[in-house]
Amino acid sequence: MGKLIVRPEGEHSARVRMLSTETRHSNLHSNIHGAVTLALIDIGMFATIYTVLGADAAGSVTLDLNCQFVGSGVVGQPLDLIGEVMKETGRLVFLRGTVEQEHGLVASYMGTIRKPTKR
Repeated sequence: MGKLIVRPEGEHSARVRMLSTETRHSNLHSNIHGAVTLALIDIGMFATIYTVLGADAAGSVTLDLNCQFVGSGVVGQPLDLIGEVMKETGRLVFLRGTVEQEHGLVASYMGTIRKPTKR
């Protein structure tokens, strides 16, 4: 994936930036591959939990991830995920967000993370 940076983006949100997108991240049409976008979303959900809730997400798992690809990602530009914690329960965290570049929306998503069992 390359270097990622994370910062708070409001009370319930965080921004995760993939600093550089390169040819190795592209598909046959020279756009960012959907799998790279999905990987950023999965990593970004955990980074959002850590940043917003201050909780270590180690041992947590992704239960579901629903993604809508809205536009093409451009190679050579940073790729930003803006994630929001919608709700936290005893075992689950519900998130939603978008993946964007300077030209606009690339994808939107909703996902659920299950926190580890306390022993």
